Amino acid sequence: MTGGDQFDLQQLQGAWEQVEYENNGVSNPPDEHGAPGALTLIQGQGFRVVTLEGELLLAGSFTLDTRTTPKSITWVDSMGADTGKHLPASYRLEGDDFVFIAADEDQPRPTEFRTGPGETLRRFVRVSRDGTGLGGR
Repeated sequence: MTGGDQFDLQQLQGAWEQVEYENNGVSNPPDEHGAPGALTLIQGQGFRVVTLEGELLLAGSFTLDTRTTPKSITWVDSMGADTGKHLPASYRLEGDDFVFIAADEDQPRPTEFRTGPGETLRRFVRVSRDGTGLGGR
């Protein structure tokens, strides 16, 4: 892991609330991995998406590569339809704003932040850096 990877990994730690979702070119369609008020919690290189009630919607791991332009992230879900698949993605992390665009496993990593077929974009704002104040989620 490069110094840039380690820096971004540290900056990603904490709780994030999704504020935008786009799938296959459609803005804010129904989202099986999200719910109003759900949070994405990032600890180390792991993530989980949890509802206000504490229901686990999605979990998995990721790896970063800050040497690419745009920066790369590869998601690997540990539950659901994409379990075990390596989903290539690009991301931007600017302060408390995090956005990524991911493609299906058999597609190239997207390099533009707008979706086409087989691509998903999610934008988040930081809720907490250390996960405190989240009511046991």
